[in-house]
Amino acid sequence: MMSAISTLVRCLCLGLTFAFLPIAAGAQQTIKLTAMDGYPPRALWVKEFIEFYIPEVDKRLAAGGKYKIEWNQAWGGQIVKPNGVLEGVENGLGDIAIITVPFFPDKLPFNNLSFRSPFVTGDPRLASKVMDQLVAKFPAFKKQYEDHNQVLLVNFSTIDSYELFSRKPVSKVADLKGLKINSAGDNLRFLEGTGAVGVHGALVEYYNNIKTGVSDGCMLWLESIVAFKINEVAPYLLKVGFGTVVNKALTVNKNTWAKLPDDVKKVLQSVGEEYRDRLADLANQLSEKSLKAYVAGGGKVAEVPQAERVAWAKGLPNLAQEWANDLDKKGLPGKAFLSAYMDAMRAGGAKPLRNWDKE
Repeated sequence: MMSAISTLVRCLCLGLTFAFLPIAAGAQQTIKLTAMDGYPPRALWVKEFIEFYIPEVDKRLAAGGKYKIEWNQAWGGQIVKPNGVLEGVENGLGDIAIITVPFFPDKLPFNNLSFRSPFVTGDPRLASKVMDQLVAKFPAFKKQYEDHNQVLLVNFSTIDSYELFSRKPVSKVADLKGLKINSAGDNLRFLEGTGAVGVHGALVEYYNNIKTGVSDGCMLWLESIVAFKINEVAPYLLKVGFGTVVNKALTVNKNTWAKLPDDVKKVLQSVGEEYRDRLADLANQLSEKSLKAYVAGGGKVAEVPQAERVAWAKGLPNLAQEWANDLDKKGLPGKAFLSAYMDAMRAGGAKPLRNWDKE
């Protein structure tokens, strides 16, 4: 009996010894990361984060053999609502997150320039790359994220072009008079002079807002209209062609970033750039498909003639110059940033209906 007990004790001690031995060289280190956004997985950028970004990061880390990530995914308001993501990452509620930048025009002013400069381009890949190029040229761009305890990986767009959708028949600009239109940020100023009234809100709210009469329509892009079934309550499309905006940013909590191995940082960054370009390409591809679905579902489409588009662009206050002047007054490089942005867009092939840095 004593011999059996002694053997058991020796085995337990041996087991404990092995339990506290250092992990063998070459074993993978597991890193826990919480990824979050207030939008649900049907949102294109969340869907692609789940189906492309996470698997691609995992694949590249597995090839390196040193690290693996244990992902905790928190979408659709599990941790924060869409307009609470910036603060959520700042406070460490999540490690890596997708920020919807138009919710924060004061906290992320550089991200919001495209929301003050419509009719520049319908190319989301160009707009996203230009914005990321400017991050390298203007330290104040990165600092706005550092001030909120996070590191910016990439800026990106999920939009080919903002358009106007309504529950009431709209076939020309004059029909907008008196309508209440939902959108997320400074792009509501695109409506100045039309007689429409801008109503701030988040994409996830627009269906119920339109259905209940809180608003008469919204300013969105076709893919989102179909994905969130807003076409059911807003079957009238006025194609204005406001163009794209850089509406998202992928960030990491600064404290989390400081603890990550360099190899992991490089993978998160490089896959982020591919994610950015992939979303831009999908935005273009899905726009045509979504238009067909919109019409097939009973949607009616009217298009603003080019001459009226030009008149609309020229008739707006110079929203971008106002933006630049406001930043200059705060000691930030507003005019320099605007000039660099427009120069890069034109150099990339954009043909703005209005040169916001000059007119």
